[in-house]
Amino acid sequence: MQTKPFRIGTRGSPLALAQAAETRARLMAAHDLPEEMFEIVILSTTGDRITDRSLSEIGGKGLFTLELEQQLASGELDFAVHSSKDMPTKLPDGLYISAYLPREDFRDALIGKTAPTLMTLPDGAVVGTASLRRQALIRRIRPDIEVTVFRGSVGTRLRKLDEGHVDATLLAYAGLKRLAREEVVTELLDPVNFPPAPAQGAICIESRIGDTRIDTLLKPVNDCPTYDAVTCERAFLTALDGSCRTPIGGYALCEGDHLKFSGLILTPDGRKEHAIELEGKRSEAEKLGLQAGETVRAAAGPGFFDGWA
Repeated sequence: MQTKPFRIGTRGSPLALAQAAETRARLMAAHDLPEEMFEIVILSTTGDRITDRSLSEIGGKGLFTLELEQQLASGELDFAVHSSKDMPTKLPDGLYISAYLPREDFRDALIGKTAPTLMTLPDGAVVGTASLRRQALIRRIRPDIEVTVFRGSVGTRLRKLDEGHVDATLLAYAGLKRLAREEVVTELLDPVNFPPAPAQGAICIESRIGDTRIDTLLKPVNDCPTYDAVTCERAFLTALDGSCRTPIGGYALCEGDHLKFSGLILTPDGRKEHAIELEGKRSEAEKLGLQAGETVRAAAGPGFFDGWA
């Protein structure tokens, strides 16, 4: 019988705390446990502390997970809650993604100050985003637009937009919904033309391999359609050695036992791209994602990836 509180690791941003609180609430409901049985432990990560450069310059996605994973591996945390799109494709030895909460809307949202949509922004408008994927997609659709690196929490980026630093910015709609800030959205971008980051909108839980006590705790809150869809998307990234250094979009949809995946890779200037669609059984989600990634990698050829380092 558990007597000490379960220790939930999280970053300290308002969005990260909202995601940890959602995880705690779902676990409380699933096991009929009081709030005091879950302690939310806030850790500052390297990615949180360095906000003046793009992630591709300072080392990639793992900078948002390193400190959490160190304490998880040492046993100081029971599990950690992450935005799934922040997770590297290769996790530290002994750790794995043990559960996904039901996925939120995975679309990107435009918050426009001088115009409400991407297509109506004036020529030469400045859009702020740190995501190479979003930068490449903007350049693909609106090559006249200037893109500038824009990092920080959701609140920080919205404040910079209000102050007139840029004409527009893009954020994950899921994060805005979790923060009850949907009212700022001026356009939701169609995933067919503006595919999200793989795993966008999904909260994942990371824990130790072989920790059956925690596996049993987390099993009731795992959402199987989200698990299969994101497994496929992360396999696509794995096949492409995907990170925040590479402009990659993709999403999987589950319908019954069926899964449909759409993926896209671009050059950073948005001028060249390779897209793919695959369908198959949900039970083969990882295999489908790997196949999609290997197919577009072969079609693009080694030269396509030369400028991605």
